[in-house]
Amino acid sequence: MSWAAFCLIATEFVKLRLRQRDWLPGSSRSTYKVAVEQIPPEPPVSPTPRPNWWKRNWKWFVPLGCFSIALLFVVFVGSVVVIVFSAVKSTDVYKDALTRAKSHPAVIEALGSPVTEGFLVSGNTNVNGASGEANLAIPVSGPKGKGTIYVAAKKSLGRWEYSGLVLEIANTHKRIDLLGSSAGAHSQ
Repeated sequence: MSWAAFCLIATEFVKLRLRQRDWLPGSSRSTYKVAVEQIPPEPPVSPTPRPNWWKRNWKWFVPLGCFSIALLFVVFVGSVVVIVFSAVKSTDVYKDALTRAKSHPAVIEALGSPVTEGFLVSGNTNVNGASGEANLAIPVSGPKGKGTIYVAAKKSLGRWEYSGLVLEIANTHKRIDLLGSSAGAHSQ
C-alpha cells in the first residue's frame, strides 16, 4: 500500500469517527473540520499503461515470422523443382527412352524387372513445334542394380532422330545400346 493511500484511508476513518461522536478531544468540532477540509486530496494513482501489442508479443512473433518466411521459400523452390521435372518427364523423347529401356532384354537382365525411373532427371529439352533437341540423363533402377539412360536426340519435321540412346550400369559402367537394330530414326 502506498503512503498516499494510507493517508487517504486514515483521513476518511477520522472523519467517520468524528461524525459518530461529534466531538474531538482538546478542540472544537469546527476547528478539526476546517483543518481536515483544507488538506488537499491526494491525486488518484494512475495504473501503469499497458504495453503495446508489439512489446507484448514480439518474442513469439519474430521466430514465427522467420519460420513462415523460410517455409514459404522452401515450398516455392520445391514447387519450381516439381514443375520443371514434371515438364521434362512429359516429353515424348523421355517417355520413348524409358519405354525402350523397360522392354529391352539386356536391361531387364542387368537391372531386373520392373525397371523404375528416378526423380532427378538431368539435362535439357528444347522443343519448338516440329523441331527441337534433347540431351537427358535419366536415372533408373531395378531389383538387381541401378543405371543411367543417356539420351541424345534431335527433332526434325516432327520426328525424333536419336544420335545416342544408351544405358550405363552404375557398378560396372557397362553400356547397353538401346537403339539396337533400329540405330537411326524413330518417329513419334
